Amino acid sequence: MTAELRRLRNYIDGEFRDAADGRTTEVIDPATGEVYGTAALSGQSDVDAAMDAAKTAFPGWRDATPGTRQLALIRIADALEARADELLAVECRDTGKPLELTRQEELPMMLDQIRFFAGAARMLEGKAAGEYMEGLTSFVRREPVGVCAQVAPWNYPMMMAVWKFAPALAAGNTVVLKPSDTTPASTVFMAEVMGQFLPKGVFNVVCGDRDTGRMMVEHPTPAMASITGSVRAGMQVAGSAAKDLKRVHLELGGKAPCVVFDDADLASAAEGIRDAGFFNAGQDCTAATRVLVHESVHEEFVSALAKAAAEVKTGDVDDEDCFYGPLNNKDHLAKVSGFIDRLPAHARVVTGGERVGDKGYFYAPTIVTGLKQDDEIIQQEVFGPVITVQSFRDEDEAVQWSNDVEYALASSVWTKDHGRAMRMSKALDFGCVWINTHIPLVAEMPHGGFKKSGYGKDLSAYGFEDYTRVKHVMTSL
Repeated sequence: MTAELRRLRNYIDGEFRDAADGRTTEVIDPATGEVYGTAALSGQSDVDAAMDAAKTAFPGWRDATPGTRQLALIRIADALEARADELLAVECRDTGKPLELTRQEELPMMLDQIRFFAGAARMLEGKAAGEYMEGLTSFVRREPVGVCAQVAPWNYPMMMAVWKFAPALAAGNTVVLKPSDTTPASTVFMAEVMGQFLPKGVFNVVCGDRDTGRMMVEHPTPAMASITGSVRAGMQVAGSAAKDLKRVHLELGGKAPCVVFDDADLASAAEGIRDAGFFNAGQDCTAATRVLVHESVHEEFVSALAKAAAEVKTGDVDDEDCFYGPLNNKDHLAKVSGFIDRLPAHARVVTGGERVGDKGYFYAPTIVTGLKQDDEIIQQEVFGPVITVQSFRDEDEAVQWSNDVEYALASSVWTKDHGRAMRMSKALDFGCVWINTHIPLVAEMPHGGFKKSGYGKDLSAYGFEDYTRVKHVMTSL
């Protein structure tokens, strides 16, 4: 370690702190594989301090007017926008994402989402009062749940932090948020900015590893635990939270099918699926990873997709021609590579299938065909720049194969037949169905899945309401 390494600390009760026992973890630049910083490795005493701060701050923030909470979030969005260059530099160093692409595709959405929830703070209503029993009037209050323990992932560190804290704070909760141990920098940066506009203790950041997250979820203070992560992590959180009946909000893995029918615009479908499959190196739970194409146009579509993929390149943060950067970490590179290394003999790698360069964690855009429904790469989430292609005979088989995975987050249908699109949107067992597109998100619409993709919604009024509880009040006239 050298003095020049970036030092990332916890943000607790309005101030930055090292871990109480001084422990740290290394933060790696995924574009080089080299250590560029350290982050606090928080233990039980750090979690206790953050939870105590959030618990102490909760009554005041709960009782603040919706307008007060709205103004704070608007000011946070404005301040982050004013410091966008700094925030982007921090995020892209941590993740290896292309700088200008992140500026165009992620930053505007993130700021819009904060502003959406700022507005939502003033739209929270209970049921209108009424007399449902003679001589008695009833009404419903919507209230914040309390302290929220939140764990964000490494694939979109700054945006997923927003998906966590914005609805929670807007509804009047206080927050203890843990970023991923591989990408803590942008969350720590945002804490510095947010501290200018929030009372101390309302928003706290605790850096650390899996054990730190477990301590947060098992802590007696939070009323709710929220995580975006793997199915395994979600199941562990749900099990831990069940011990004291905490509320749980889970956004987990995905294995999105893209069903391409023979009447689709194949060139348009190939380009759309390419972009949605390779964006962010495929490290997206809604990524277009699993294409099912009608057998009559299978070869034509594979050719079009391969041609579209040839236009995509991976590269460094400052390479304006690259579409995606490196995979997040060394272990994840090994995981993605392992799926390709273990392909069955009947599979065919059309393009890609190998690491790019010998520095950092770059992986080539990859297309695999010739697969069967029970193959590992069809059933399990790769979370990398890998798109699989299968051929189906008819609509019923397309539905059956689409739904025959344990994930149920997102899907898409590519067809010019409106009736078919409507039938498929009903039959597909996924939290989102896109038609002739894949991956656009807006703050006004919910994002969340079924089955092992978790439960609860992010974004939208539904996501906002997840951070509230309902109270019935009845009074005698």
